[in-house]
Amino acid sequence: MSPPSRSSAVRPLFLLSLLVLSRPGTVAADGQPPSKPVVTPITKDGLTSLYTIPVKNGAPLVLDLAGSLVWSTCQQGHHTIPCKSSVCKVATRNHPAGCASANGGQPGSTDPHCACTAYPYNPVSRHCGNGDLTVLPLSAQATDGEHPLFPVSFNAYGSCAPQGLLESLPSGAAGVAGLSRLPLSLPSQVASKLKVAKQFALCLPSSGNTGAALFGGGPFVLQSSRRDNIAQSQLSLPLLKSPKNDGYYFRVRGIAVNQELVPIAPGALDLNTHTSRGGVVFSSVTPYTTLRDYIFGALLTAFEKVTNGIPFVNPPPPHFRCFPASSFGSTRVGPGVANIDLMLDNGQNWTLPGASSLVQVGEGTLCFAFQNMGSPASEAPDAPAIIFGTHQMQDNLVQFDLEKNTFGFSGLPLGQSTHCGNFNFNSGKH
Repeated sequence: MSPPSRSSAVRPLFLLSLLVLSRPGTVAADGQPPSKPVVTPITKDGLTSLYTIPVKNGAPLVLDLAGSLVWSTCQQGHHTIPCKSSVCKVATRNHPAGCASANGGQPGSTDPHCACTAYPYNPVSRHCGNGDLTVLPLSAQATDGEHPLFPVSFNAYGSCAPQGLLESLPSGAAGVAGLSRLPLSLPSQVASKLKVAKQFALCLPSSGNTGAALFGGGPFVLQSSRRDNIAQSQLSLPLLKSPKNDGYYFRVRGIAVNQELVPIAPGALDLNTHTSRGGVVFSSVTPYTTLRDYIFGALLTAFEKVTNGIPFVNPPPPHFRCFPASSFGSTRVGPGVANIDLMLDNGQNWTLPGASSLVQVGEGTLCFAFQNMGSPASEAPDAPAIIFGTHQMQDNLVQFDLEKNTFGFSGLPLGQSTHCGNFNFNSGKH
């Protein structure tokens, strides 16, 4: 494996195929099949660093890339799904590990009054619950890829959840929007009902900005000083599947800092497709990319080599290494520091400049934006080698194609004087 060259950096990706959402088995609220892509704002919660979309009649749902369901607290008198229905079998097929089964509500019951039970999971607290399988009213905005056009209302199968399952989620959050490959995730339901491609895209914003979640097909425009349509050809890379969880894994063949390989044992980043140990997995609920102890140590040593001579300052939890912000110059892509490259398939790199490798903490302090997985998490039988967190995903346009089992990403568009907060949410013409 050779070190990455500057010319191998991934080409920007801004043109994504999008999904359109609708009621299960029906049409949109205006009586016409929705033929436009839809967009909904993404907000970053300042206290939890979690991302939400306001699709449940304006109430936010937390984005969970590994989530199998859409779930929310429900009002009394909510709609239920019979146990004998085929969707009940689907809902109970992916029972969260360690989640106790409810008494009753199981698929196949001949009791005409039996209501199907589903098992919502909180990815932050790692607690699960049980609740009625139901139909949740959701909404978004049709879009031409440049701004919203008109509201679209739709329903999705989801699970009711006990109020206590909201613990550790942002204040005001109503539940979780699962985005995995599974049949009752938000993108999978949309595709099966509307016969559209199973694709979705996230443009996670930095703090204080509003990003965009996109479902459907068509162009995607982030405003810049030139108001360019910056859609470009898609670069697709393969996703990997774990046998034990529903996360989106991708192959990383090596890591380089300032174009020098980080010394990591051969195979240390590989996913074992039998045991589910290892690999690199996307996470929308992990604030900073988290690495096994020996991988974190090797990366930190390489980063300290390129920041040699810059003094340390006391790191506030959960950070390990921090520096005076005044020691770094400023560039369009963040603090002036050597790039970190994730070396991917097909000779491509995911380049992490200063905006991705460092994070501002308080006044005048920049901290290394990676975390040590530590023990006992690193020793778990199915522990990934790296959890790719949201700080490294933010201000990238990231697409997941569930039919082709591929993903694409833009790299930071900051160098083009734009970012994920620059989607125009002002209504346009129909």
